[in-house]
Amino acid sequence: MSAVTGESPADQVCGAELAIGGMTCASCAARIEKKLNKLDGVTAAVNFATETARVTFPAAVSAEDLISVVEQAGYTALPVPGGRPPGDPLPGGKPFPPDPLGPLGRRLLVSLALAVPVVVLAMVPAWQFQYWQWASLALATPVAVWGAWPFHRAALVSARHGAATMDTLISVGVAAAYLWSLYALVFGSAGQTGTRMGFAWLAHGSGADATYLEVAAGVTALVLLGRYLEARAKRRSGAALRALLSLGAKDVAVLRGGAEVRVPVGALAVDEEFVVRPGEKIAADGVIVSGRSAVDTSMLTGEPVPAEVRPGDAVTGGCVNAGGRLVVRATRVGADTQLAQMARLVTEAQAGKAPVQRLADQISAVFVPTVIALAVVTLIAWLAAGHGLGAAFTAAVAVLIIACPCAMGLATPTAILAGTGRGAQLGIVIKGPEVLESTRAIDTIVLDKTGTVTTGRMSLTEVAAAPGIDAGELLRLAGAVEDASEHPIAAAIAAGARDRLGGLPAVQGFGNAQGLGVSGFVDGHSVAAGRAGWLETEWAWKIPAELAAHAATAEAAGQTAVFAGWDGQARGVLVVADTIKPTSAEAIARLRSLGLRPVLLTGDNDRAARAVAEAVGIGEVIAGVLPAGKVEAVRRLQDSGRVVAMAGDGVNDAAALAQADLGLAMGTGTDAAIEASDLTLVRGDLLAVPDAILLSRRTLATIKGNLFWAFGYNAAAIPLAALGFLNPLIAAAAMAFSSLFVVTNSLRLRRFQPSPWR
Repeated sequence: MSAVTGESPADQVCGAELAIGGMTCASCAARIEKKLNKLDGVTAAVNFATETARVTFPAAVSAEDLISVVEQAGYTALPVPGGRPPGDPLPGGKPFPPDPLGPLGRRLLVSLALAVPVVVLAMVPAWQFQYWQWASLALATPVAVWGAWPFHRAALVSARHGAATMDTLISVGVAAAYLWSLYALVFGSAGQTGTRMGFAWLAHGSGADATYLEVAAGVTALVLLGRYLEARAKRRSGAALRALLSLGAKDVAVLRGGAEVRVPVGALAVDEEFVVRPGEKIAADGVIVSGRSAVDTSMLTGEPVPAEVRPGDAVTGGCVNAGGRLVVRATRVGADTQLAQMARLVTEAQAGKAPVQRLADQISAVFVPTVIALAVVTLIAWLAAGHGLGAAFTAAVAVLIIACPCAMGLATPTAILAGTGRGAQLGIVIKGPEVLESTRAIDTIVLDKTGTVTTGRMSLTEVAAAPGIDAGELLRLAGAVEDASEHPIAAAIAAGARDRLGGLPAVQGFGNAQGLGVSGFVDGHSVAAGRAGWLETEWAWKIPAELAAHAATAEAAGQTAVFAGWDGQARGVLVVADTIKPTSAEAIARLRSLGLRPVLLTGDNDRAARAVAEAVGIGEVIAGVLPAGKVEAVRRLQDSGRVVAMAGDGVNDAAALAQADLGLAMGTGTDAAIEASDLTLVRGDLLAVPDAILLSRRTLATIKGNLFWAFGYNAAAIPLAALGFLNPLIAAAAMAFSSLFVVTNSLRLRRFQPSPWR
């Protein structure tokens, strides 16, 4: 808990984050939020997807008061320790919050194993052996009691507060089917030796000659499957934060008393000096005291070109030292570093998303209590009409069973399974049903430049030789001396030379001026390559005007120009750039055909960004922004009324991906970006973006169709059941048919093909 504002302790406004346990649907989140907001001065936003509540409250209200309100509503709450993502272990090894997948997975597996034979025996009369009904009772009892306990418990909690959800209908339906079956076996004729299940359309007689154990067991197992898939998707909510935090250094070499002492990074204090060797991560934000190097800042900017640093320059914790030894004075450590701030951005963006209202839960707000009321009315009406208790109860149970959401348990998970399975074949990973809601409304697609529109790797794009100089000889000699350097630009030149020429000659007397250039002797020539200023001052070379003009043109297009020459003269220019992916222009055209407005968002300079945007057909560019700026850019677009999708690949994109209405991460990118996104494009091809949006929209349409028919079949049969024209067993058969329809409709997604492009 932390104080946010206030002029006096009494007026202070504090903030806290609570992990909420026991929520099963979006209506649970709404109920908790309503209870918390009833407290004076309290403002709460409960996120069902992340199972957290962000609360601001006056000093007069304590965190214990907030927890008490949540517990009185029938749920559990624990304060989230600062900076600790959900799912991380607390001291003592206790998970926070507890991982639901283990217990839920075991409950699902046991329920499925017991329910399958019960359903098969009930539906295949030829397999009904002597005393089969008692074997079904033995198998179905653990499922209806233990397997369905989460639904029973949630129904009881809701009833205590005068509410009803799908859990209520599931619980009532399972309990009614099980208890009636138990009654029929013990007091009716269903338990007699040689009894077989028979079909009868009308609710005549006692009705105690048939069991509905397959309904109790089958509904439980199917709905548990849907809950498990949801829980698995929600478990990822803290993964982006863990991925960010894992980027930091674990220990650091601190200079104390003139000697290097390696200590855990948490022991580093502000103003202490520490050493960063080549290849090591910088332990904290700071200022360079001594040494020169190239630092990989792609974590912040997303750009592949390392930044040249020297004494007095600021460096950021988590970035990698790609060159020489550095001594850095720490200016910000721990939770104050840029990396920790990025982690907070991801957390805030995720928590700020509005909870997705499940269509099933919205309908259930009216549907569930109506069905229960109809069942009671049916029972009373039959008794008032002079029918026996058995016939009246049979009709009432038929109403509950025909409305019991068996197909509802299949509607979302089967479509998700089919859609995600087809998506995997196309290189698209959809993380959950929440994602699909966003795809139908997006009108703007924000694209990161490096690694998304471009390859994210430096490569040699041009060799410009001075008049009278052979370009092949220029590339051979310059490539040889660059091959001895580990700098990314040098590596790109050397790789380009080997690709075009094959092997490169050996270099002798190699020299490396950090951030300026390289030199050496190759085949008897004194060769140098690097910046123009370095060659002019250190080597007294004169740069020809035509070469300088060529370099200026390349740099105007956002490319990097390296001068090279030998024996005292500049002989040419080598141009290195981050190249555009071959399919990017086509992908942008497809996105436009879907009605989306593309925007290029990058940490690179405006000149380079506009050159790339023009090449691929993007008219709107936002350049020169750091991670916080990317989040703010996405937020500005949203505030202007746009529904924004964001595609990116770097750690610097993670917070913006979480802030966007729909986040798409390139699978070739970092773990932090992938975990913060809603969709992952495994193959790293920008053409997968329009494919992903099309598949998501098709999957969402299938889910909505499934939900409509799942309710439609059952709701249409409710009047027939109430009038006694449907035996509960026929009601169960109708449910089976609606479930079959839902599954078949979902399987059509396996034939999904991306729209052809000409």
